[in-house]
Amino acid sequence: MIAALALAAALTTAPATSEPRIIIASDSTAANYGADRYPQMGWGMVLKCSLDPAVQVVNLARGGRSTKTFIEEGLWDQLVAQLKPGDTVLIQFGHNDADTKKMERHTDPNGAYDVNLRRFVADVRAKKATPVLVTPIARWMWENGEPKDAHGPYVATIQRVAKDLKVPLVDLDGDMMAALKARGELASQRLYLQYKPYDQIARYPDGISDDTHINEQGARLGAALVATRLASLKLPISRHVRPASVAGQPRLGGPSCP
Repeated sequence: MIAALALAAALTTAPATSEPRIIIASDSTAANYGADRYPQMGWGMVLKCSLDPAVQVVNLARGGRSTKTFIEEGLWDQLVAQLKPGDTVLIQFGHNDADTKKMERHTDPNGAYDVNLRRFVADVRAKKATPVLVTPIARWMWENGEPKDAHGPYVATIQRVAKDLKVPLVDLDGDMMAALKARGELASQRLYLQYKPYDQIARYPDGISDDTHINEQGARLGAALVATRLASLKLPISRHVRPASVAGQPRLGGPSCP
């Protein structure tokens, strides 16, 4: 209920203008975080750095959500209720749908996950807005010197739904895996919440080993990869996209833009 009310507030307080909007429906890897959570950041926090200033980003990503719980908590219905014609909706789920420890989140990639994605697409289109499916950002997982695929069946479903329904697709999973490989195992570790005590990160005095959640550099890279794909999709929003560099990401201590 609290999350649903927060979502409603985020939407209803947005100014009613004709300016282009990007709305993000996702999980913790895209979500907003306060300064107290730094260096953890979601890519949705810095997507603005790859967009014209006129574009409004409404980041409705919520940590721990799957397609199932985003629907069950009423978050999706509230998002749809506030959609305007011309909006672009980035839909990225999969990390929590694949969770088999917290089964209240879990969906079968060939069952409810498929059904939920198709519902999301239909609902957005019914509002004369544009859905864009986004594969979940890659985890920092390696095997035999190569990034390891962590989302196989879920990515396959996203790709199938995108093809079946002719939905624009941003393959963030594949693009991030390619970026990890290009950087190498040790260097790419610095894109995630992977710290040792000697790194002296105030929030993690004892260190942390988290292969899923990204830090500021990971968020900036993720946002740049999403923007690069958006710019090439020839959507109405594409002309407003100016992708930040994927070659290197500044560390500014928060979500400000260079």
